Amino acid sequence: MSPQSDVHQMWGGRFALGPSEALDALNRSLPVDHRLWPQDVVASKAWVHALGRVGVVSPAEEAQLENGLDRVADRLADGAAVGAPDEDVHTLVERLLYEEVGAVAGKLHTGRSRNDQVATDLRLWTLDAIDQLDADLASLGRTLVAKAKDGVDAILPGYTHGQRAQPVRWAYVLLAHAWPLVRDRQRLADARRRVAELPLGSGALAGSGFPVDRVLLKEALGFRALSANGLDATGDRDFVAEVLFAIALIGTHLSRLGAELISYASGEFGFVTLSDAFSTGSSLMPQKRNPDVFELARGKAGRLLGDLVALLTTLKGLPAGYQKDLQEDKALLFDACDTLAVVLPAVTGAIDTLAVNAERMAAALDPAMRATDLADLLVEAGVPFRESHGLVGRLVREAEKARVPLDKVPHVVAAGIHPALGAALSQLGGWEDSVESRATVGGASRASVEGQIDELRRAFSPPATA
Repeated sequence: MSPQSDVHQMWGGRFALGPSEALDALNRSLPVDHRLWPQDVVASKAWVHALGRVGVVSPAEEAQLENGLDRVADRLADGAAVGAPDEDVHTLVERLLYEEVGAVAGKLHTGRSRNDQVATDLRLWTLDAIDQLDADLASLGRTLVAKAKDGVDAILPGYTHGQRAQPVRWAYVLLAHAWPLVRDRQRLADARRRVAELPLGSGALAGSGFPVDRVLLKEALGFRALSANGLDATGDRDFVAEVLFAIALIGTHLSRLGAELISYASGEFGFVTLSDAFSTGSSLMPQKRNPDVFELARGKAGRLLGDLVALLTTLKGLPAGYQKDLQEDKALLFDACDTLAVVLPAVTGAIDTLAVNAERMAAALDPAMRATDLADLLVEAGVPFRESHGLVGRLVREAEKARVPLDKVPHVVAAGIHPALGAALSQLGGWEDSVESRATVGGASRASVEGQIDELRRAFSPPATA
């Protein structure tokens, strides 16, 4: 242990010795939380004003503190946090404020605890982060919708269980990855409502010892509501967990999109080709064009899930109120937001520049994918579906035995299975007819796809500017 040093601290009067170097290294969070300085300054200015309203600081002191905090913000914007020795961002801001205004800086923390201070700062930061993530998600959504608009006419196999199933439009596939983004944005918006609850004024756990106007603080900082219980508010990190869940699910959706496009970009499929600007090469094989952008998106999903699980594991054993375990929340939240901040623009750019090979898509269409169409035609002829399913299954088996496409099975063979089956074979139209037969709302028909495009275009449209 070492004697108390002259390093600025927000605590320590009852200690004869300062923290050991080992404890200081463990306890010190400034390398992580320094990025909260804009929020700490803004919240501190609001707190100064609230203290002025209850007479803790005079009007002259209020102006002095607010001007001093502005100068602190300027210094921090110029890099004053780099290499700073302080324990955390709150200590850093207070130390710099002392340097700017002197002893009056000691009044700033009146009635406030780092417990409600950090909860307020982190919620402010999270509100901004949600808004940026939402904007990036909307950009990806608009890109998927634009590419879908161009891909209405291209028809390719739709897959279930990794096997060719029924024909669908390329636009339909892209829209299947756009709709999850709508739900992601809805989850973020819903989480944002709960993030926007003000903890400031809760003190360490039991409320502030001064009658500050928390409604005034709420309005000044742009929060939606006040926290109802100080003991809960100072230890609550549900909002971080909720945002991390939304982010982990976004990562999962990006991973699924990436996994599909990795397959489609392979030589075996050849449905799409990545732009050179969003491809990488091999250090050994000159011919390679690797879809690393989608592989990395797929890989980052595991990291995002890890951030969520780490926070939930941290929270699960904590009693009410603030515990130092909660210091881990910021590293996890920052990591998740930073990760998506690089993944989303890269995936958006890769989708935007993706080239589609409609010919390869069409070449992959297999007449066996018309089996359900044949079963439907038998139903229209009066055969119950369960029976028609079995009859067409027998026809498929005959085609496999004869090694011919399903639509090339001889009429006499089909009629031998069931009299209506030969007629059904002759009624099969083209691939466009097959897709158009799926005309229910949400189906793969042209009208349905174009309706989805219009709906999604509205969902992802930028907000109107005043």
